[in-house]
Amino acid sequence: MAEGPPDLSVAPAFEPLSGPGAGPLLPLSAAEDRSLRALAFEHVRAAGQAARTDIARALGISAGSVTALTAALIEGGFLRQVEGRPREPARDGGRGRPPVALEVVPEAARVIGVKLGDDRISAVLADFAGQTVARLDRPVVSRRLNPDEIVGEIAALAEDLARSAGHAPEAVAAVGLGLSGIIDHEAGVVAWSPVLAGRDLPLAGAVSDRLGCPAFIDNDANMLTLAELWYGAGRESTDFAVVTVEQGVGMGLVLGSKLFRGSRGMGLELGHTKVHLDGALCRCGRRGCLEAYLADYALAREAATALERLPQAQGGAHSLLDPLYARATAGDAVAAAIFRRAGRYLALGLSNVAQLIDPPLILLSGARMRYHYLYAEEMLAEMERLLLLEGRSAPRVEVRQWDDGVWARGAAALALSAVTARVLTG
Repeated sequence: MAEGPPDLSVAPAFEPLSGPGAGPLLPLSAAEDRSLRALAFEHVRAAGQAARTDIARALGISAGSVTALTAALIEGGFLRQVEGRPREPARDGGRGRPPVALEVVPEAARVIGVKLGDDRISAVLADFAGQTVARLDRPVVSRRLNPDEIVGEIAALAEDLARSAGHAPEAVAAVGLGLSGIIDHEAGVVAWSPVLAGRDLPLAGAVSDRLGCPAFIDNDANMLTLAELWYGAGRESTDFAVVTVEQGVGMGLVLGSKLFRGSRGMGLELGHTKVHLDGALCRCGRRGCLEAYLADYALAREAATALERLPQAQGGAHSLLDPLYARATAGDAVAAAIFRRAGRYLALGLSNVAQLIDPPLILLSGARMRYHYLYAEEMLAEMERLLLLEGRSAPRVEVRQWDDGVWARGAAALALSAVTARVLTG
């Protein structure tokens, strides 16, 4: 067995892993389904700026091939030449001549990414280089919106977001939308979501018709995973898992620098894996799901008893959980026990992820990550105790305390990927 608990680090705010680039730093083995033209473009976008010699080296092709590829991308208005960073000082003591570098033309396309949460909608406008231009957040009044309501909310938010950045709404090339639940990404259908009324809703088509541009939807945990792949710790990790703990419990998985959704596109529902037969009631209507012991509403049920308040207290789960956490950190044994119990269930869920998938890295994210009981040394040690570790070590665990804007950036990355594929093959 490996010695000591898994490595742990906490990121208090979202910062890019390196430089101004956006997008995964793909190994060639994970990108064989894309054209050299697309690979050259994506290398420049990921690097922020890249000289032609850098592209040739990264793709393993000749300088002449790179010149032809980049000339077409410049002519198409997708890349432009800029003066690159100065070279090392020359031998005669003078400065080296700056190389001519390439960068993405930000104005070539703009997309919107939307995170639909239980109590708020967050949206970002991103340019073709993957950088955020503007952001807006709005509260959600109804707990379960019908399809017409949510399409109207998204349309109004998208219009205001574009105008706030000085752009016409019709200039938006695509919209990405992330929300919790069982989402059929390929079909654009919400099979079930706790934030929407109804089932089997063709949400992507409805949003596309309303906004007049392509729309793409996915599970919100996948959107956060894309954000990590494009902007965070996942940029330099070809394989990693993301586990989110908020109003629900979600999971995203990257294999070979690509988002993996399951063989039929609707898998990895960690929150609805069963940890207790005939156990606590989950919001999906079934019993014994992991999130029924770990998510906001599950902790709120426990907090309501400890604090002698109604679970429906004004302010929602936050009005119960924050005071409970304050009591726990002040030494209240009952309050601390509630969080420690949730931490043990999180350890169980993480051990199952590690046992089934064996990822080298697990990123823990979501609003509840500010409660240290959920990532304390005891929880990590418990996860390791549950693992069969003969011949291998436990995965590294990192905690990421991102807000809803980062989930929206992942949704924008989903839209950017689709737009990039379309314009570079069109």
